[in-house]
Amino acid sequence: MTTIGFIGLGIMGKPMATHLARAGHDLHISNASGAAAELKGLGARGHDSLSDLAAACEVVILMVPDTPEVESVLFGDDGVVAGLAPGTLVIDMSSIDPIATRDFAGRVRAAGGDYVDAPVSGGEVGAKAATLTIMAGGSAEGFARALPLFKVMGGNITHIGDVGAGQTCKVANQIIVALNIAAVGEALIFASKAGADPARVREALLGGFASSKVLEVHGERMIERNFDPGFRMDLHLKDLSLALQGAEALGLSLPQTAFCKQLLASAREAGEGDLDHSAMVRQLERLAGHSLAD
Repeated sequence: MTTIGFIGLGIMGKPMATHLARAGHDLHISNASGAAAELKGLGARGHDSLSDLAAACEVVILMVPDTPEVESVLFGDDGVVAGLAPGTLVIDMSSIDPIATRDFAGRVRAAGGDYVDAPVSGGEVGAKAATLTIMAGGSAEGFARALPLFKVMGGNITHIGDVGAGQTCKVANQIIVALNIAAVGEALIFASKAGADPARVREALLGGFASSKVLEVHGERMIERNFDPGFRMDLHLKDLSLALQGAEALGLSLPQTAFCKQLLASAREAGEGDLDHSAMVRQLERLAGHSLAD
């Protein structure tokens, strides 16, 4: 049993923390969380401050939306680092800036802790099923300490390299997913406009080289018009912004990523940023003048 503090009990963090509690770990959470009562029903212990939470734990896991939130949780007034005990392992499973990640890790290590960045892929479905893909960056020792906890939450777990490598891998993942969503959306719109049943087209394509998890899961969402958020477009927009910032620093051109970022930005402007990222198809439908709902 490990004493774990879990910060960020949202769409994905809540089921991840639930798996840890049900696996028998001693779970500590913030009393300010909207999910606190439910987790306490599984034996979690609440704290009024993040510093108190950190002081009680061997491991602190973060699952929050963006880089500023991670910085605030760790280094804000009465934050995690203020209560960090020597040897505490901080695991950031958020998806944030790789460069900031390396800075955060240095500051945590200077305070006597260790740091692993371990962003995930798989969305709400993967979080609930404990089948998340976990991409980790950190020392071999830090990864070894984190691995038993990762196995409770995920199925495909890879130590990519040193701190920041996990976040770099996640940015690459988000590029692939965004471009795949756009490709599936365009293909289904084309098929529909040409008079074919997009549901039958999707079924056929799942048996060929065009098959993908995005075609399987998000293609169905597009056809059924189910855009309840598993992963919000606003968060994917944040991730592609990180990709393009990194590309600029590296002197790279990522034109397809830039196009997908524009689709997501347009969704935000249309008031749709809280929808699932499969709803990118709605922007493509507007550009095409044809909807799969027609």
